[in-house]
Amino acid sequence: MVSYEHLVGQAVRAPVRGWDFTRQRGRTSGGTPSWSYAERASALLAPARRLLDMDTGGGEFLASLAPLPERTVALEGWPPNLTVAARRLGPMGVAVLGGAAERIPAGKHAFDLVLNRHGGLDGAEVARVLAPGGRLLTQQVGSRNDQELNDALDAPPAAGEREWTLDVAADSLRRAGLRVLDAREEMVGHVFHDIGAVVFHLRAVPWQIRDFDHERYAGPLRALHERIRSDGGFAVRNHRFLIEAGQE
Repeated sequence: MVSYEHLVGQAVRAPVRGWDFTRQRGRTSGGTPSWSYAERASALLAPARRLLDMDTGGGEFLASLAPLPERTVALEGWPPNLTVAARRLGPMGVAVLGGAAERIPAGKHAFDLVLNRHGGLDGAEVARVLAPGGRLLTQQVGSRNDQELNDALDAPPAAGEREWTLDVAADSLRRAGLRVLDAREEMVGHVFHDIGAVVFHLRAVPWQIRDFDHERYAGPLRALHERIRSDGGFAVRNHRFLIEAGQE
């Protein structure tokens, strides 16, 4: 049986770059909603000439959609990811820009398609940069995401008092003048099979437990390690919702 120290030590030393979760393969299971964001994004990409990918991370997902429109812009707000994204996407002709959802560095009606997978979402800004007839496709992480993990480690809720659900997001897009064409929401089962996978996950998505440190949470982490060994895994629920919206 692999020890707690070994599993956590590996997770702490593992590099966290972009949105690369290949290390988690075989160490987690589930977490896939009934829809395919990738398939719908590919379908919408075919007629698009001007594409914006928001919160691109290290550009992993955007690169997987190639070939891309001649004018493709990737936006990323976390500085360490900018270098990773530029290295991956630059040779593909993609402009990689720093910026946030609240202030997209582009003019009015600049894009035919805006993709946003697990990124910040500001309805007014999306409506501003979408051309007439343009489309937004977004998959969001809801405010009830993985709350079982916070409970197990006796940590504050990730979202605090903020409610982020399908209804809240869809209402914000409608108020911005967009028409909601498709809207789906699910709580998707996801299982961690060792404590190292838990620690790496919390390092990769630091907003889940904002003060996370493996030493600060050593007591609850060790208890969770024993629970995983006894039960064969630790189940959480991923809160996901999908919205496709259009500019009139």
